[in-house]
Amino acid sequence: MRVLLVGAGGVGTAITRIAARRPFFEAMVVADYDRDRATAAVAALAGDARFSAERVDAGHEDAVAALLAGHRCDVLLNATDPRFVMPLFQAARTAGATYVDMAMSLSHPHPGRPYEECGVKLGDAQFARAAEWERDGALALVGMGVEPGLSDVFARYAADELFDDIGEIGVRDGANLTVEGFDFAPSFSIWTTIEECLNPPVVYEADRGWFTTEPFSEPEVFDFPEGIGPVECVNVEHEEVLLVPRWVDARRVTFKYGLGQEFIDTLKTLHRLGLDRTTPVTVPSAHGPVPVSPRDVVAACLPDPATLGGRMRGKTCAGTWVRGAKDGAPREVYLYHVVDNQWSMAEYGSQAVVWQTAVNPVVALELLAAGVWSGAGVLGPEAFPARPFLDLLTAYGSPWAMREQ
Repeated sequence: MRVLLVGAGGVGTAITRIAARRPFFEAMVVADYDRDRATAAVAALAGDARFSAERVDAGHEDAVAALLAGHRCDVLLNATDPRFVMPLFQAARTAGATYVDMAMSLSHPHPGRPYEECGVKLGDAQFARAAEWERDGALALVGMGVEPGLSDVFARYAADELFDDIGEIGVRDGANLTVEGFDFAPSFSIWTTIEECLNPPVVYEADRGWFTTEPFSEPEVFDFPEGIGPVECVNVEHEEVLLVPRWVDARRVTFKYGLGQEFIDTLKTLHRLGLDRTTPVTVPSAHGPVPVSPRDVVAACLPDPATLGGRMRGKTCAGTWVRGAKDGAPREVYLYHVVDNQWSMAEYGSQAVVWQTAVNPVVALELLAAGVWSGAGVLGPEAFPARPFLDLLTAYGSPWAMREQ
Protein backbone atom coordinates (compact mmCIF):
# COMPACT_ATOMS: atom_id res chain seq x y z
CA MET A 1 0.00 0.00 0.00
CA ARG A 2 1.23 3.47 -0.96
CA VAL A 3 -0.52 6.32 0.87
CA LEU A 4 -0.81 10.04 0.17
CA LEU A 5 -1.58 11.75 3.48
CA VAL A 6 -2.89 15.26 2.85
CA GLY A 7 -2.62 17.46 5.94
CA ALA A 8 0.31 17.64 8.36
CA GLY A 9 -1.40 19.40 11.24
CA GLY A 10 -1.99 17.81 14.62
CA VAL A 11 -3.96 14.80 13.38
CA GLY A 12 -1.81 14.29 10.29
CA THR A 13 1.39 14.36 12.33
CA ALA A 14 -0.08 11.90 14.85
CA ILE A 15 -1.01 9.60 11.95
CA THR A 16 2.62 9.48 10.83
CA ARG A 17 3.83 8.64 14.34
CA ILE A 18 1.31 5.82 14.72
CA ALA A 19 1.83 4.43 11.21
CA ALA A 20 5.61 4.46 11.57
CA ARG A 21 5.31 1.60 14.09
CA ARG A 22 3.37 -0.61 11.66
CA PRO A 23 4.74 -2.61 8.68
CA PHE A 24 1.63 -2.82 6.47
CA PHE A 25 2.43 -0.04 3.97
CA GLU A 26 5.23 0.56 1.48
CA ALA A 27 5.26 4.35 1.40
CA MET A 28 3.50 7.36 2.92
CA VAL A 29 3.81 10.76 1.23
CA VAL A 30 3.01 13.55 3.70
CA ALA A 31 1.69 16.62 1.88
CA ASP A 32 0.61 20.01 3.19
CA TYR A 33 0.10 23.55 1.91
CA ASP A 34 2.91 24.48 4.30
CA ARG A 35 5.81 22.34 3.15
CA ASP A 36 7.71 23.03 6.37
CA ARG A 37 4.96 21.30 8.37
CA ALA A 38 5.14 18.24 6.14
CA THR A 39 8.94 18.21 6.34
CA ALA A 40 8.85 18.51 10.14
CA ALA A 41 6.40 15.60 10.44
CA VAL A 42 8.68 13.38 8.34
CA ALA A 43 11.89 14.55 10.03
CA ALA A 44 10.56 13.42 13.42
CA LEU A 45 10.36 9.78 12.30
CA ALA A 46 14.01 8.85 12.85
CA GLY A 47 14.88 8.43 9.19
CA ASP A 48 12.08 6.01 8.25
CA ALA A 49 12.61 5.85 4.47
CA ARG A 50 8.97 5.01 3.82
CA PHE A 51 8.00 8.64 4.52
CA SER A 52 8.55 11.67 2.28
CA ALA A 53 7.29 15.26 2.27
CA GLU A 54 5.61 17.29 -0.46
CA ARG A 55 3.78 20.58 -0.81
CA VAL A 56 0.24 20.59 -2.22
CA ASP A 57 -2.82 22.81 -2.17
CA ALA A 58 -5.63 20.56 -0.91
CA GLY A 59 -8.16 22.69 -2.80
CA HIS A 60 -6.43 22.09 -6.15
CA GLU A 61 -7.92 18.83 -7.42
CA ASP A 62 -5.61 18.46 -10.42
CA ALA A 63 -2.47 19.01 -8.35
CA VAL A 64 -3.54 16.38 -5.81
CA ALA A 65 -4.39 13.88 -8.58
CA ALA A 66 -0.98 14.50 -10.16
CA LEU A 67 0.73 13.92 -6.82
CA LEU A 68 -1.13 10.64 -6.38
CA ALA A 69 -0.06 9.52 -9.85
CA GLY A 70 3.51 10.77 -9.48
CA HIS A 71 4.10 8.77 -6.31
CA ARG A 72 2.00 5.79 -7.45
CA CYS A 73 -0.20 6.10 -4.36
CA ASP A 74 -3.21 3.81 -4.22
CA VAL A 75 -4.81 5.50 -1.17
CA LEU A 76 -5.52 9.15 -0.33
CA LEU A 77 -5.97 9.80 3.39
CA ASN A 78 -7.54 13.20 4.04
CA ALA A 79 -6.41 14.87 7.29
CA THR A 80 -7.52 18.40 6.39
CA ASP A 81 -10.47 20.61 7.35
CA PRO A 82 -13.87 19.53 5.95
CA ARG A 83 -13.87 22.36 3.39
CA PHE A 84 -11.30 20.37 1.41
CA VAL A 85 -13.27 17.11 1.38
CA MET A 86 -14.74 17.44 -2.08
CA PRO A 87 -11.61 18.40 -4.06
CA LEU A 88 -9.67 15.60 -2.35
CA PHE A 89 -12.53 13.12 -2.79
CA GLN A 90 -12.69 13.98 -6.49
CA ALA A 91 -8.90 13.90 -6.91
CA ALA A 92 -8.84 10.34 -5.56
CA ARG A 93 -11.52 9.29 -8.05
CA THR A 94 -9.63 10.95 -10.92
CA ALA A 95 -6.43 9.13 -9.96
CA GLY A 96 -8.16 5.79 -9.33
CA ALA A 97 -7.17 5.76 -5.66
CA THR A 98 -9.06 4.60 -2.58
CA TYR A 99 -10.22 7.57 -0.54
CA VAL A 100 -10.37 7.77 3.29
CA ASP A 101 -11.45 10.76 5.38
CA MET A 102 -12.34 11.56 8.98
CA ALA A 103 -15.02 14.19 8.32
CA MET A 104 -17.50 14.43 5.46
CA SER A 105 -18.58 17.07 2.95
CA LEU A 106 -20.12 20.18 4.45
CA SER A 107 -23.79 20.77 5.21
CA HIS A 108 -25.92 23.82 4.46
CA PRO A 109 -28.94 24.67 6.64
CA HIS A 110 -32.46 24.63 5.24
CA PRO A 111 -33.08 28.16 3.89
CA GLY A 112 -36.50 28.58 5.53
CA ARG A 113 -36.75 26.10 8.42
CA PRO A 114 -33.16 25.53 9.63
CA TYR A 115 -34.17 24.20 13.06
CA GLU A 116 -36.85 21.81 11.82
CA GLU A 117 -35.77 20.48 8.43
CA CYS A 118 -32.47 19.38 6.93
CA GLY A 119 -31.04 21.34 4.04
CA VAL A 120 -27.91 19.82 2.50
CA LYS A 121 -26.74 17.18 4.98
CA LEU A 122 -23.20 16.24 5.92
CA GLY A 123 -21.93 13.83 3.28
CA ASP A 124 -24.71 14.49 0.75
CA ALA A 125 -22.23 15.64 -1.90
CA GLN A 126 -20.22 12.45 -1.46
CA PHE A 127 -23.19 10.08 -1.39
CA ALA A 128 -24.45 11.72 -4.59
CA ARG A 129 -21.40 10.16 -6.28
CA ALA A 130 -21.77 6.73 -4.63
CA ALA A 131 -23.15 4.97 -7.72
CA GLU A 132 -20.18 6.11 -9.79
CA TRP A 133 -17.68 4.82 -7.22
CA GLU A 134 -19.53 1.51 -6.92
CA ARG A 135 -19.81 1.11 -10.69
CA ASP A 136 -16.05 1.53 -11.05
CA GLY A 137 -15.25 -0.81 -8.15
CA ALA A 138 -13.66 2.06 -6.21
CA LEU A 139 -13.90 2.65 -2.47
CA ALA A 140 -14.41 5.85 -0.52
CA LEU A 141 -14.34 5.08 3.22
CA VAL A 142 -15.85 8.19 4.79
CA GLY A 143 -16.00 9.33 8.42
CA MET A 144 -13.17 7.09 9.64
CA GLY A 145 -11.77 9.08 12.58
CA VAL A 146 -12.88 8.62 16.17
CA GLU A 147 -16.22 10.47 15.94
CA PRO A 148 -17.27 9.68 13.30
CA GLY A 149 -15.32 6.47 12.91
CA LEU A 150 -14.77 4.37 16.01
CA SER A 151 -18.19 5.45 17.30
CA ASP A 152 -19.73 3.99 14.12
CA VAL A 153 -17.74 0.77 14.51
CA PHE A 154 -19.19 0.49 18.02
CA ALA A 155 -22.70 0.87 16.56
CA ARG A 156 -22.04 -1.95 14.08
CA TYR A 157 -20.60 -4.15 16.83
CA ALA A 158 -23.63 -3.55 19.06
CA ALA A 159 -26.02 -4.47 16.26
CA ASP A 160 -24.08 -7.60 15.30
CA GLU A 161 -23.17 -9.02 18.70
CA LEU A 162 -24.98 -7.33 21.58
CA PHE A 163 -28.60 -6.60 20.61
CA ASP A 164 -31.54 -8.18 18.83
CA ASP A 165 -33.43 -4.89 18.73
CA ILE A 166 -32.07 -1.33 19.09
CA GLY A 167 -34.18 1.56 20.31
CA GLU A 168 -31.50 4.27 20.33
CA ILE A 169 -27.87 4.71 19.41
CA GLY A 170 -26.51 7.82 21.07
CA VAL A 171 -22.90 8.88 20.57
CA ARG A 172 -21.68 10.66 23.71
CA ASP A 173 -18.35 12.49 23.87
CA GLY A 174 -16.92 13.99 27.07
CA ALA A 175 -13.62 14.90 28.70
CA ASN A 176 -12.06 16.45 31.77
CA LEU A 177 -9.20 18.06 29.83
CA THR A 178 -7.76 21.37 30.95
CA VAL A 179 -5.18 23.54 29.18
CA GLU A 180 -2.87 25.48 31.48
CA GLY A 181 -2.45 29.15 30.63
CA PHE A 182 -5.44 29.58 28.30
CA ASP A 183 -8.99 30.70 29.04
CA PHE A 184 -10.20 29.35 25.67
CA ALA A 185 -8.12 26.79 23.78
CA PRO A 186 -10.04 24.16 21.79
CA SER A 187 -8.25 20.82 21.63
CA PHE A 188 -9.33 20.35 17.99
CA SER A 189 -9.48 22.57 14.90
CA ILE A 190 -11.54 25.67 15.72
CA TRP A 191 -12.65 25.76 12.08
CA THR A 192 -14.24 22.31 12.47
CA THR A 193 -15.47 23.07 16.00
CA ILE A 194 -17.39 26.14 14.84
CA GLU A 195 -18.83 24.27 11.87
CA GLU A 196 -20.24 21.36 13.85
CA CYS A 197 -21.31 23.28 16.96
CA LEU A 198 -23.14 26.22 15.38
CA ASN A 199 -24.89 24.37 12.55
CA PRO A 200 -28.36 22.93 13.28
CA PRO A 201 -27.87 19.50 14.92
CA VAL A 202 -29.44 16.55 13.12
CA VAL A 203 -31.46 13.80 14.83
CA TYR A 204 -32.69 10.59 13.19
CA GLU A 205 -35.94 8.80 14.03
CA ALA A 206 -37.11 5.80 12.04
CA ASP A 207 -40.69 7.05 11.64
CA ARG A 208 -39.61 10.60 10.76
CA GLY A 209 -36.23 10.37 9.08
CA TRP A 210 -33.62 13.08 9.58
CA PHE A 211 -34.64 16.38 11.12
CA THR A 212 -32.91 19.28 12.89
CA THR A 213 -33.06 21.07 16.24
CA GLU A 214 -31.49 24.26 17.60
CA PRO A 215 -27.78 24.24 18.47
CA PHE A 216 -26.97 23.00 21.99
CA SER A 217 -30.49 21.61 22.48
CA GLU A 218 -31.70 18.78 24.77
CA PRO A 219 -29.01 19.06 27.48
CA GLU A 220 -28.43 15.95 29.57
CA VAL A 221 -25.83 14.88 32.12
CA PHE A 222 -23.89 11.77 31.12
CA ASP A 223 -21.55 9.97 33.53
CA PHE A 224 -18.32 9.22 31.67
CA PRO A 225 -16.02 6.37 32.78
CA GLU A 226 -12.44 6.20 34.08
CA GLY A 227 -12.69 9.14 36.43
CA ILE A 228 -14.04 11.73 33.99
CA GLY A 229 -17.44 11.71 35.69
CA PRO A 230 -20.68 13.60 34.97
CA VAL A 231 -20.58 16.05 32.04
CA GLU A 232 -23.49 17.98 30.54
CA CYS A 233 -23.89 17.03 26.88
CA VAL A 234 -25.88 18.81 24.16
CA ASN A 235 -26.97 18.11 20.59
CA VAL A 236 -24.32 18.92 17.99
CA GLU A 237 -24.30 18.31 14.24
CA HIS A 238 -22.21 15.21 13.54
CA GLU A 239 -21.74 12.61 10.83
CA GLU A 240 -22.74 9.56 12.88
CA VAL A 241 -26.39 10.59 12.76
CA LEU A 242 -26.16 10.65 8.95
CA LEU A 243 -24.11 7.45 8.68
CA VAL A 244 -25.41 4.96 11.23
CA PRO A 245 -29.02 4.69 9.94
CA ARG A 246 -27.77 3.78 6.46
CA TRP A 247 -26.39 0.45 7.70
CA VAL A 248 -27.69 -0.15 11.25
CA ASP A 249 -31.35 -0.65 12.17
CA ALA A 250 -32.16 1.68 15.08
CA ARG A 251 -35.29 3.65 15.90
CA ARG A 252 -33.36 6.76 16.98
CA VAL A 253 -29.79 8.06 16.50
CA THR A 254 -28.31 11.12 18.26
CA PHE A 255 -24.96 12.79 18.88
CA LYS A 256 -24.27 14.83 22.02
CA TYR A 257 -21.05 16.56 22.97
CA GLY A 258 -19.87 17.61 26.42
CA LEU A 259 -18.88 21.22 25.77
CA GLY A 260 -19.45 23.10 29.03
CA GLN A 261 -21.34 26.37 29.41
CA GLU A 262 -18.29 28.62 29.05
CA PHE A 263 -17.35 26.97 25.76
CA ILE A 264 -20.93 27.25 24.49
CA ASP A 265 -21.12 30.92 25.51
CA THR A 266 -17.88 31.68 23.64
CA LEU A 267 -19.16 30.04 20.47
CA LYS A 268 -22.45 31.94 20.74
CA THR A 269 -20.51 35.20 21.08
CA LEU A 270 -18.46 34.42 17.97
CA HIS A 271 -21.72 33.81 16.14
CA ARG A 272 -23.31 37.05 17.33
CA LEU A 273 -20.27 39.01 16.15
CA GLY A 274 -20.23 37.25 12.78
CA LEU A 275 -16.81 35.78 13.49
CA ASP A 276 -17.97 32.28 12.60
CA ARG A 277 -18.56 33.27 8.97
CA THR A 278 -16.40 31.88 6.16
CA THR A 279 -17.35 34.47 3.53
CA PRO A 280 -14.48 36.98 3.36
CA VAL A 281 -14.87 40.54 4.60
CA THR A 282 -12.63 43.37 3.41
CA VAL A 283 -10.27 44.81 6.01
CA PRO A 284 -7.61 47.52 5.70
CA SER A 285 -3.93 46.61 5.74
CA ALA A 286 -0.58 48.29 5.12
CA HIS A 287 -0.83 47.13 1.51
CA GLY A 288 -4.44 48.16 0.95
CA PRO A 289 -7.80 46.40 1.38
CA VAL A 290 -7.54 42.63 1.93
CA PRO A 291 -10.36 40.02 1.88
CA VAL A 292 -10.24 37.87 5.02
CA SER A 293 -12.50 35.09 6.30
CA PRO A 294 -13.59 35.94 9.89
CA ARG A 295 -13.36 32.27 10.87
CA ASP A 296 -9.78 32.12 9.63
CA VAL A 297 -8.98 35.16 11.78
CA VAL A 298 -10.36 33.38 14.85
CA ALA A 299 -8.27 30.32 14.00
CA ALA A 300 -5.14 32.46 13.60
CA CYS A 301 -5.71 34.08 17.02
CA LEU A 302 -5.98 30.76 18.87
CA PRO A 303 -3.16 28.34 19.70
CA ASP A 304 -2.57 25.44 17.32
CA PRO A 305 -4.23 22.39 18.98
CA ALA A 306 -1.20 20.31 18.06
CA THR A 307 0.98 22.45 20.35
CA LEU A 308 -1.19 22.15 23.46
CA GLY A 309 -0.20 18.68 24.61
CA GLY A 310 2.42 19.82 27.11
CA ARG A 311 -0.09 22.15 28.81
CA MET A 312 -2.98 19.71 28.73
CA ARG A 313 -4.10 17.49 31.59
CA GLY A 314 -6.85 14.88 31.80
CA LYS A 315 -8.63 12.31 29.65
CA THR A 316 -10.94 12.32 26.65
CA CYS A 317 -13.67 9.74 26.07
CA ALA A 318 -15.45 8.85 22.83
CA GLY A 319 -18.24 6.32 22.98
CA THR A 320 -21.55 4.96 21.80
CA TRP A 321 -24.50 4.47 24.17
CA VAL A 322 -26.91 1.81 22.92
CA ARG A 323 -30.34 0.95 24.34
CA GLY A 324 -32.48 -1.95 23.22
CA ALA A 325 -33.16 -5.60 23.92
CA LYS A 326 -31.31 -8.92 23.86
CA ASP A 327 -33.06 -12.29 24.19
CA GLY A 328 -36.26 -10.50 25.13
CA ALA A 329 -34.73 -8.56 28.03
CA PRO A 330 -33.90 -4.82 28.11
CA ARG A 331 -30.23 -3.98 27.72
CA GLU A 332 -28.22 -0.77 27.80
CA VAL A 333 -24.46 -0.47 27.23
CA TYR A 334 -21.84 2.20 26.69
CA LEU A 335 -19.00 1.17 24.35
CA TYR A 336 -16.10 3.56 24.78
CA HIS A 337 -12.46 4.48 24.19
CA VAL A 338 -10.52 6.66 26.61
CA VAL A 339 -7.14 8.30 26.01
CA ASP A 340 -5.13 9.89 28.82
CA ASN A 341 -3.18 12.92 27.59
CA GLN A 342 -0.23 12.06 29.81
CA TRP A 343 0.02 8.65 28.11
CA SER A 344 -0.35 9.88 24.52
CA MET A 345 2.23 12.64 25.06
CA ALA A 346 4.73 10.27 26.66
CA GLU A 347 4.19 7.49 24.12
CA TYR A 348 3.71 9.46 20.88
CA GLY A 349 4.30 13.15 21.61
CA SER A 350 0.71 13.88 20.49
CA GLN A 351 -2.07 15.35 22.63
CA ALA A 352 -4.96 13.05 23.46
CA VAL A 353 -7.71 14.40 21.19
CA VAL A 354 -5.66 14.42 18.00
CA TRP A 355 -4.07 11.05 18.82
CA GLN A 356 -7.47 9.47 19.46
CA THR A 357 -8.68 10.77 16.10
CA ALA A 358 -5.53 9.67 14.26
CA VAL A 359 -5.26 6.06 15.41
CA ASN A 360 -8.50 4.95 13.79
CA PRO A 361 -7.76 5.69 10.11
CA VAL A 362 -4.41 3.95 10.53
CA VAL A 363 -6.17 0.84 11.86
CA ALA A 364 -8.61 1.05 8.92
CA LEU A 365 -5.76 1.35 6.40
CA GLU A 366 -4.16 -1.78 7.83
CA LEU A 367 -7.43 -3.70 7.49
CA LEU A 368 -7.77 -2.49 3.89
CA ALA A 369 -4.16 -3.44 3.11
CA ALA A 370 -4.76 -6.96 4.46
CA GLY A 371 -8.05 -7.34 2.56
CA VAL A 372 -9.96 -7.83 5.82
CA TRP A 373 -12.04 -4.77 4.92
CA SER A 374 -13.02 -4.37 1.27
CA GLY A 375 -15.85 -2.93 -0.75
CA ALA A 376 -16.91 -0.50 -3.44
CA GLY A 377 -18.89 2.72 -3.30
CA VAL A 378 -19.09 5.46 -0.70
CA LEU A 379 -19.19 3.52 2.57
CA GLY A 380 -19.13 4.43 6.24
CA PRO A 381 -17.38 2.39 8.96
CA GLU A 382 -20.70 0.65 9.74
CA ALA A 383 -20.56 -1.09 6.37
CA PHE A 384 -17.67 -3.30 7.51
CA PRO A 385 -17.34 -6.01 10.17
CA ALA A 386 -16.57 -4.43 13.53
CA ARG A 387 -14.74 -7.19 15.37
CA PRO A 388 -11.52 -7.15 13.26
CA PHE A 389 -11.24 -3.39 13.79
CA LEU A 390 -11.75 -3.56 17.54
CA ASP A 391 -9.27 -6.42 17.88
CA LEU A 392 -6.62 -4.55 15.89
CA LEU A 393 -7.21 -1.32 17.85
CA THR A 394 -6.44 -3.30 21.01
CA ALA A 395 -3.32 -4.72 19.36
CA TYR A 396 -2.17 -1.14 18.74
CA GLY A 397 -2.00 -0.76 22.52
CA SER A 398 -5.16 1.31 22.87
CA PRO A 399 -7.96 -0.97 24.10
CA TRP A 400 -11.66 -0.14 24.08
CA ALA A 401 -14.13 -1.09 26.80
CA MET A 402 -17.82 -1.67 27.48
CA ARG A 403 -19.92 -0.69 30.48
CA GLU A 404 -23.32 -2.20 31.17
CA GLN A 405 -25.59 0.68 32.12
